[in-house]
Amino acid sequence: MLRIFRHYVSVKLALLAVLEASLFVAAVRLGLAFDLYQSAPAATIASQLMPTAVFGIAVLIVFNVAGLYSQDLWKDANFVRVRLIAAAFFILAPLFLMGNLPPLFSLETGGLAVTMFAVAGGVAAVRFAFYKCDNWMAFKPRVLVLGTGSRVAEFSDLAQRNNRYQIVGYVPFQSAGEHHVPESLIRPLAHGESLLSLVKKLGVHQIVIAVRDRRGTLPVKELVECKLQGVKVTELTTAFEREYRRLSLPSISASWVMLEEGFRQGKVRCVLKRLFDICVSLFILLLALPVLLVTAIAIVIESGFPILYRQERVGQRGRVFSMYKLRSMRTDAEGDGKPRWAAAKDDRTTRVGRIIRKLRIDELPQIVNVLKGEMSFVGPRPERPFFVDQLAEKIPYYAMRHTVKPGITGWAQVCYPYGASIEDTVEKLQYDLYYVKNHALFLDLCILFATVEVVFCGKGAR
Repeated sequence: MLRIFRHYVSVKLALLAVLEASLFVAAVRLGLAFDLYQSAPAATIASQLMPTAVFGIAVLIVFNVAGLYSQDLWKDANFVRVRLIAAAFFILAPLFLMGNLPPLFSLETGGLAVTMFAVAGGVAAVRFAFYKCDNWMAFKPRVLVLGTGSRVAEFSDLAQRNNRYQIVGYVPFQSAGEHHVPESLIRPLAHGESLLSLVKKLGVHQIVIAVRDRRGTLPVKELVECKLQGVKVTELTTAFEREYRRLSLPSISASWVMLEEGFRQGKVRCVLKRLFDICVSLFILLLALPVLLVTAIAIVIESGFPILYRQERVGQRGRVFSMYKLRSMRTDAEGDGKPRWAAAKDDRTTRVGRIIRKLRIDELPQIVNVLKGEMSFVGPRPERPFFVDQLAEKIPYYAMRHTVKPGITGWAQVCYPYGASIEDTVEKLQYDLYYVKNHALFLDLCILFATVEVVFCGKGAR
C-alpha cells in the first residue's frame, strides 16, 4: 500500500491509474499527429499540450467515478466490462467536443477515430496484463503472523477471501486448542529453530505481530534481527488498517490510540475543511435546485405536507442538532414515538420516498446543516440520540466518531452497505474510525468521487 496524505492507496491501482492517464494523453497526441500528417492543420501538436492533459485528467476522473479503480476490481470480470462500457459513453462526449471546438482542439474525424481505437486497445491491453499479474502469487507479499488467537481471526478470514497477500504461516504463542486460524498453516518453532531461520525458509516479506500479551513471550531480539535483514515488522492493528483501510475494533487499545500517528484536529485542517464544505455545498446546491423542486412537488402530490423532515441527531462533541431531510416516509412513520431502524423493505416508505432514498436525494437538504456549521460534507453519518446512548454502552470507542463533524457522506457509506443492526454498526464504526484517524482533504475528495458511484449505482440504499 502507498500512503498519500495519510490515506492508504493500493500501489497496484495507483500504477494502473498513472499508466492509463498516460495512455489517454498519448492516444490524443496520436490522433493529433494523424491529422497533422493527413492535412497539416495550422495548429501544431505542441500547442495542444494543455488540452490533452485536461482530457487525460477528465477521463481518469470518469474511470474513478465508474469504480474502475476500486480495491475489488479483479474479483468479477463482468463488473469491469460493464463499467468500461459505461465509462466509454462518458469519454465519447469530450472526444466529440474535441472535434468540434477548433480553437481548443484540432482533432478531425480521422484523428478522433485513431484516438478512440488507441484508447480502447490500450486500456484492454493494460487491464489484461494487470489481471494476469494479479493472479501470480509471485507478486503477492508473503506474510508470517505471530499469534493464532482471536485477534487474528478476522485478519486470517479476510486474507483467504480477498487474496491480496499470501499468509505462509502462523507461529503460535498459546496452548493447543485455542487457535483461531487454519490448522494447516500453524508453524510452531521447532526446538532450537530461530524466527529468522523460519523467515528465510518461508521467504517471508513481512511479519505481523498479533500477540496480545507480549511480556516474556515475544522474541524481541529475533524480530530486530529480521527487521535488519529487510523484513518488514508490523503490529496487527496497523497491518489491518493498511490492507483494509479500516480499524479493527478487537485490536484497538488505548495505548495504540495515544501513540499512533493520526487522530489530529489541527486549526489549519479545520479552516481548510470549512472552506471546502462551503464551496462544495454551494456548488451542489446550485446544481440540485431543479431536482429539489421536482421532488418537493412529487412529495406533496403523493402524501401532502410537510416536505421536509427534521430529526434530532448527535453531532461533534456530542451536541444535538436538528438534521433536515426530504420526507421519504409516511407522516405517521413513528406514530408510537419509538425510534426504529430502517428496514430493507420498510413499509413506512412512500413510493416517492423509495426513489429518492435510492438516489440519496432525500439527503440534499442537509446542505443547510453544512452551511450552518452543524455538519460537514464528508464525515461519519450522524445518529439519533436514542441509538447513540445504546451503542455507546455496547460498542467500545463508539464515542470517538463524535470528535469530528458528522457528514452527508462518509467513508463508511461508500465502503459498506446500509446498516440496520448492532453488527452492521460495529462494521461501519471501523470505517468511521479510519476516517477520524486519517481525515484529510485528499481522503475527502476520494470519498466524494466514490459517492458519485454509490449514487449512480444505488449501492447500499434503503
